Amino acid sequence: MNKYINEQIRSFLEEPDMIAALANVSAVISQNYDRLNWAGFYLVKNGELILGPFQGKVACVHIPFDKGVCGKCYRDAKVQRIDDVLAFPGHIACDSASRSELCVPIIVDGQVVAEIDLDSPEKERFTADEENEMIQAAEDIAAAWTEHHWPN
Repeated sequence: MNKYINEQIRSFLEEPDMIAALANVSAVISQNYDRLNWAGFYLVKNGELILGPFQGKVACVHIPFDKGVCGKCYRDAKVQRIDDVLAFPGHIACDSASRSELCVPIIVDGQVVAEIDLDSPEKERFTADEENEMIQAAEDIAAAWTEHHWPN
């Protein structure tokens, strides 16, 4: 557990520009969690999930709401902590090395507006503590979204 990650994230969310803020947040996550091959955001735009700021390997740009771990996170508006993505029906392999995934919805006014998405090449990589840290990050991002009037 990294007790300072959420403090670092909150400090970057003072930035009113959404892309700049989320770019730094993705860097904070990437630098604080080891054994990741991707850390970043998908934004809800035009009826699908669109790639946002991230750190890591090249990623899928468009994800339909009915596909993959990110799609399920959007549809259910609930955290998806997947220990083995190869066992997840409909998993989208943006990076064939990924083996586990943590996807957390960012909810504003009852609607998923974005998601935090973390991938690892290691099965069963994500802990309950990290899940809770990313849930707190999602809540802080939602508050910044409202405060800065970021687009929905």
